[in-house]
Amino acid sequence: MTAIPELHAGTPFDDLDDYLALGRVSGLALSPDGQRLVVAQATLDKKLTKYVTALWEIDPGGEVAARRLTRGRTGESNATFTSDGDLLFTASRPAQDEDAAPDALWRLPADGGEAVIIACRGGGIAGVRAARGASRFVVTTGMLGPSGEVADDERVRAERKDKKVSAILHSGFPIRYRDHDLGPDVPHLLSASLDKFDETGDESELTDLTPMPGSALREANYALSDDGTFVVTSWAVPGPAASIRNTLVRIDTETGARIVLVDDDAADVSDPAISPDGRHVVFTRESHATADSAPRFTLHRYSFDTGSVSEVASGWDRWATSVSWLPDGSGLVVTADDHGRGPIFVILEGSDPTPVTADDFSYTDLQVAPDGSTVFALRASYVAPPHPVRIDIGTGTVSLLEAPAEFPELPGTLSEIETVAPDGATIRAWVAMPTGAAAHAPVPLVLWVHGGPLGSWNTWAWRWNPWLLVARGYAILLPDPALSTGYGQEFVERGWGKWGRAPFTDLMAITDAAVALPEIDDKRTAAMGGSFGGYMANWIAGHTDRFKAIVTHASLWALDQFAPTTDAAWYWQREMTPEMAVENSPHLYVADIITPMLVIHGDKDFRVPISDGLRLWFELLSESGLPADDEGRTDHRFLYFPDENHWILSPQNAKVWYQVVLAFLSEHVLGEDAALPEVLG
Repeated sequence: MTAIPELHAGTPFDDLDDYLALGRVSGLALSPDGQRLVVAQATLDKKLTKYVTALWEIDPGGEVAARRLTRGRTGESNATFTSDGDLLFTASRPAQDEDAAPDALWRLPADGGEAVIIACRGGGIAGVRAARGASRFVVTTGMLGPSGEVADDERVRAERKDKKVSAILHSGFPIRYRDHDLGPDVPHLLSASLDKFDETGDESELTDLTPMPGSALREANYALSDDGTFVVTSWAVPGPAASIRNTLVRIDTETGARIVLVDDDAADVSDPAISPDGRHVVFTRESHATADSAPRFTLHRYSFDTGSVSEVASGWDRWATSVSWLPDGSGLVVTADDHGRGPIFVILEGSDPTPVTADDFSYTDLQVAPDGSTVFALRASYVAPPHPVRIDIGTGTVSLLEAPAEFPELPGTLSEIETVAPDGATIRAWVAMPTGAAAHAPVPLVLWVHGGPLGSWNTWAWRWNPWLLVARGYAILLPDPALSTGYGQEFVERGWGKWGRAPFTDLMAITDAAVALPEIDDKRTAAMGGSFGGYMANWIAGHTDRFKAIVTHASLWALDQFAPTTDAAWYWQREMTPEMAVENSPHLYVADIITPMLVIHGDKDFRVPISDGLRLWFELLSESGLPADDEGRTDHRFLYFPDENHWILSPQNAKVWYQVVLAFLSEHVLGEDAALPEVLG
């Protein structure tokens, strides 16, 4: 077989250690006066085994270099500004001889003094909101004990630790989420006024706004009014047959009095954004799916004056991914997936959404300046990781701000292709191509399917980064098949309940278009994906032999097994009926699999439980068209991570992930042996 040619100069993507060492920017906070911006940047610790996040100040004018604000050895997060310009953040700062301590709430004065703790609980401070026009703040923390009092929490927590009790007794659903068990502590919202705290942190001033909340605040999202007088939060309500729906409630920050604002039996409501004058709250409504109908995401507004609910931008065929108010309350600034991008839109009263940005990027973490003329955001695409920018709302002009680190040089170029699916739908994709590919022999192609399934390949991904494969000479195809967001409701409906139909034929059609490019070698191709993308990799394996290798990560294999064992079973079973599972389950086609497969799964994956990975591995070896021989030898491989979840988060485990994937592709796509990492033994 022909080896991959050297096509590019050195970049951080040529060496996995260099890639892992790149700084990763996230989060953005703007002071109420618009004069200060803060971002978080994660970098490797000295042992190269975990990422530590520090807070950096960014010049809103884009002229002054970024300045590091914090240097805790375990990192800082959840930055937010108080009304007087101080910076609140959460951090665990244990003594040198301690391994861990719960996250506490810290306050860094605007005048540059030392940060001080103002709140600490045994369950840690998981999040914080500060009022923009008052000294009030709200935090989330986990609490134990029958009364919800601090003394009970400390007593029960100490007893469980001392006696090494790990048991959790459940009376409802869910019992776990993503990679962690739920309980025995439950989330509470606590509130206080900053002007009542001294530098020692008098925690007696913290008021529990949600005594005995049960599981209502699991994964809740909440907003604090500008005047600090009330919170609007999602509130989970149990229903029949282990179902759950999200309602919206208002809680008074002085008394804890709670009233239900929106309770929709046919939808989940969440992501509240309170208007600056406190008279309205905008929220997202996700209609409950059925076996035949996908969910629909819409924006709605609740009026506190009248108690009425009205739809915002009725008829807009996009799903808002974030919402912020203009400072004068005249409209909204929103983001939404759109044709492989994530632009910013403005929605004024009674008007249709108007695009503000028109580039190939996706925008997150919107922060609107006090005068309403500018919005600050993090911007990213497959040509650049998240970085801070300033956008003129009137003209759409985007200006780069000075970030903690420069953009990494890429080993290739990004382009876009389209094709027409068998049913006439237009399918588009990004193609990441090695530099100089056109001047060399055709390069191998890897089809990379996104997860979700409701999602889009429209922004940078550190976990699923195509440039690491491009640096080794592969072209990477990043398509948005049926079920992808950003193309309208009908595009989602094409694949709803029919995962093995339109999503599959879309992927094959866009792959045909890619291999027709002169730069691509149509004889050397592979397919890979994670989560739903892993499902599609499994389905592809049982329905075509066109690929030389298939990599499936955290993948759904037997749908009748997955549906009741995933952490959010009630959600998936709305679509995944017994009939749908039979029609779309990859495990039923295991005998037709003749392509070598690399199976990857983490034991702590509660979204797609390890049982799917174990069953896939056993059935590949015993029932596939490429089974193990009489001595147990096989071309299939299973990369197992006992301590990882749906994602491989440990830096060195992530390095092994890429090393094994690259070795597997080299063996089966290029016909070349590649050394496996020595740490695997």
